[in-house]
Amino acid sequence: MIPITVQKYFARVERIDPLYVQARSPELVEPVTAAVTKILESDHRVGAKYKVENLVAILAAAKSISVILSLVLLLVSAIALVISGIGIMNIMLVTVTERTREIGIRMAVGASRREILLQFLTEAVLISLAGGSIGILAGVALPLSVQLFVDNIRIPISASSIAIAFSVSCLVGLIFGLLPANRASRLNPTEALRYE
Repeated sequence: MIPITVQKYFARVERIDPLYVQARSPELVEPVTAAVTKILESDHRVGAKYKVENLVAILAAAKSISVILSLVLLLVSAIALVISGIGIMNIMLVTVTERTREIGIRMAVGASRREILLQFLTEAVLISLAGGSIGILAGVALPLSVQLFVDNIRIPISASSIAIAFSVSCLVGLIFGLLPANRASRLNPTEALRYE
């Protein structure tokens, strides 16, 4: 680090870009930014424009980019969850149709509507949890495999994220399994036994 008056002997152009200034403490960042702007404007010709930035502005920009990126990822994951939920619901509706006779037999031998509802809800949740578990395993395996090929890189894996993913997977199966399970529990046993 050398004074500007000395630097002009080494540099052929008068332009100095960029110039870094360090404050002694985080509380002084804003006052130092204002002081540097004032000094630059007072020591140079009128109308000259100088852009003085501090890390607070850069961090705010990075934070806003991070928020926007998080919202986009949240939207994409919500769309994926809805699509997978619709897939589960379609599978369960087909299952109810194919097993109409079985449902009729179960009801004829004494199974209550609640038991039929719980059976199909459990199946929907299990299908959802199986898919969610495969997704979680793939999501955890990817960062761990990177560590095998690249030294000195540690990608953190959040246990809370895994728990949330597992819970959301269970919730998707529960929500989208309600319609097929409800349809199965409301079947008339006589008509179900006659179904071919």
